[in-house]
Amino acid sequence: MGHNLKVTIDSDSGFCFGVVYAIDMAEDILSEDGYLYCLGDIVHNDEEVSRLKAKGLRIINHDDLKTISNEKVLIRAHGEAPETYKLALENNITLIDASCPVVLKLQNRIKSSYDSNEKIVIFGKHGHAEVVGLQGQTNNDALVFQSIEELEQLDLPAKFTLYSQTTKSTDTFYQIKQSLLDKGYDLKANDTICRQVSNRDKDLPEFAKKYNKIVFVSGKKSSNGKVLYEVCKKHNPNTFFVSGVNELEKDMFREGDTVGIAGATSTPMWLMEEVKQALEAF
Repeated sequence: MGHNLKVTIDSDSGFCFGVVYAIDMAEDILSEDGYLYCLGDIVHNDEEVSRLKAKGLRIINHDDLKTISNEKVLIRAHGEAPETYKLALENNITLIDASCPVVLKLQNRIKSSYDSNEKIVIFGKHGHAEVVGLQGQTNNDALVFQSIEELEQLDLPAKFTLYSQTTKSTDTFYQIKQSLLDKGYDLKANDTICRQVSNRDKDLPEFAKKYNKIVFVSGKKSSNGKVLYEVCKKHNPNTFFVSGVNELEKDMFREGDTVGIAGATSTPMWLMEEVKQALEAF
């Protein structure tokens, strides 16, 4: 046997504190009660969701919530719109609120902007759990766009306040801000991107450059995963996106390759460890 792959996991990758907090809370209740309802996927990672389902986590949607009463329901890190809290009160549901503090702060800022009659525009992914919660602060009046191309198509007011979903790319946010100012819009731009996310944007290029190949491990639904994967790919063209061990192909690698493993804020460390073991076995 020749030289094996040398594999290193990025120590800054893995769950952000919002996700750690939500999952710890869920596991505590699961060990006490044996089951717990969770509104939407607790984290945008199918492997981690399966692990928790096996412990009794029951994933429900907003329609299911209308049919439940006298139960505990977890709100995940992404946060929820005011409607959800209202419904919970009506149905005697105990909300276990694991909304991330960074998201809650943003919800409050958007709400107070909206209450001061500012027009609100949000850079974020349509239908994303966090974005739905943010729009809910504005009675769904806020305009949402997810790319510069889409922004070009929007009929914008002359004066507005710009916010961002917390897991978007900082670079893109500032490009958008500049292009809007250049076009003459009267805007207030609030960089509301989570520092844990933007710091990874900054540190990941260094990590990506150190290795021949990068394996980026993330769920396909993760917004932050898309952003960080692009960062890796920009600095190391030999970057592969995988959601799990089964997506690794032997022919992606050569003997003696050095491989770096990185992940999203929703990627569990145990999954990156599994990927490392699989690579080392090649």
